[in-house]
Amino acid sequence: MKRLHYLSPQPLWNYFEEICQVPRPSKKEEKIIRFLLDFAEKNGLRASQDEIGNILIKKAATSGRENDPVVILQSHVDMVCEKNSETQHNFETDAIKPFIDNGWVRAEGTTLGSDDGIGIAAQMAILTATDLSHGPIECLFTVDEETGLSGAFALQPGFLSGQILLNLDSEDEGELFIGCAGGIDTIGTLNFTPEVLPAGSFAAKLEVKGLQGGHSGDDINKNRGNANKILNRFLIAAAKLFDLRIAGFNGGNLRNAISREAFALVVVPHSQKENLIVEWNVFASEMEFEFERSEPKLSLHHKSVELPEFVIDSDTKSRLLKLIAACPHGVLEMSSRMIGMVETSTNLASVKFTGNNEIVLTTSQRSEIDSRKYMAAEMVESVMQLAGASVVHSDGYPGWTPNPDSAVAKIAADSYKKLFGNDPLVKSIHAGLECGLFLEKYPELDMVSFGPTIRGAHSPDERINIGTVDKFWKLLVDVLENIR
Repeated sequence: MKRLHYLSPQPLWNYFEEICQVPRPSKKEEKIIRFLLDFAEKNGLRASQDEIGNILIKKAATSGRENDPVVILQSHVDMVCEKNSETQHNFETDAIKPFIDNGWVRAEGTTLGSDDGIGIAAQMAILTATDLSHGPIECLFTVDEETGLSGAFALQPGFLSGQILLNLDSEDEGELFIGCAGGIDTIGTLNFTPEVLPAGSFAAKLEVKGLQGGHSGDDINKNRGNANKILNRFLIAAAKLFDLRIAGFNGGNLRNAISREAFALVVVPHSQKENLIVEWNVFASEMEFEFERSEPKLSLHHKSVELPEFVIDSDTKSRLLKLIAACPHGVLEMSSRMIGMVETSTNLASVKFTGNNEIVLTTSQRSEIDSRKYMAAEMVESVMQLAGASVVHSDGYPGWTPNPDSAVAKIAADSYKKLFGNDPLVKSIHAGLECGLFLEKYPELDMVSFGPTIRGAHSPDERINIGTVDKFWKLLVDVLENIR
């Protein structure tokens, strides 16, 4: 059943709803790739695919504009797959279920995929429109943006012919982005020795839920709670009061999302059961008060569970709790170049017990300055190594240095003011965009990024503002009209 069929502009919303029916987790984009290739064939458009899976669909210029500059429109085809713990959903097979909620489009219990499904839909609408004026267009659809930027990394020189690129992967209407942060992941692994449970033990599952989470770039400065940090605050205090043993700690999922939920499986002597629960309830009240404004849906729960097969050794327990407590999370530095923008940050994304007697902590660091990105990674590495963890870093990705003299940014700003009567904000974004990698392969590119308003990206609270989609579309059409 179509739920978005009467929204404006059409056919953009129709295409977005079609995209919602196509599973497209990162690294498993075969179905959305097939969808786009079939779309191109159905509409008589030239399409090509590179070795990693990036797709390029071309549209000829409208009459009289054949000699205008080639414009590249770009979005990524994968989506962040997050769901509430009680939601039954298989992202590899099930469709996203969008619905309208008081001026926004959301999804039922999952991420919506408007990041960057709305960019894909806009490209499809441009490719099939017959009433627009524009020069030659190349629509680039990249794979695996969310978990590794693999498509952008693998993009080869010569695949694109344009020198102007419009990135359709921004989330704040009224803002034009001409730069972004670079990033790197730092991953620490602790090995533990399983130990048998002491006699007369009691086991409980402690849960932190209801946090907003969100994008580790866009939302890192919004004072949102990190479930890993909150849960660990109780554990490190409880370990001083009780003979607390740990059998599991699992919090967060994706490196580029702030942890929304976390749980720990703990064991204490049965004689300490009541006091443990009392302390947990006191802690829950303290956290609900502490976060009452920034995280009004925060909830902490406990329940008795069956005794686990083992607990981790006491030495590893101590090092793990101290590591989570000491590991930095949040804004490290504000920008001195673009006032009000985060310059450098780090995100304690996830803590996971594996099946190999290992505990893996995943973090991500971002900065608009490469040297400070590596400084932040070194800080996190040092904390992990002091706790006895082995550490590896990802290859990282470059930032996109702002160009205040960008010609296409000026065109976009002029179009915005003409259409809506006020100047847009021209700025850099703390999130990672693929633009920095594009510049490595195509250094002559002139780029700008814009989009509608999306909130709660990378979490089941993801939503897109309906009114701003119309403005996004009008701006895109006018910019294409004015690039000559």
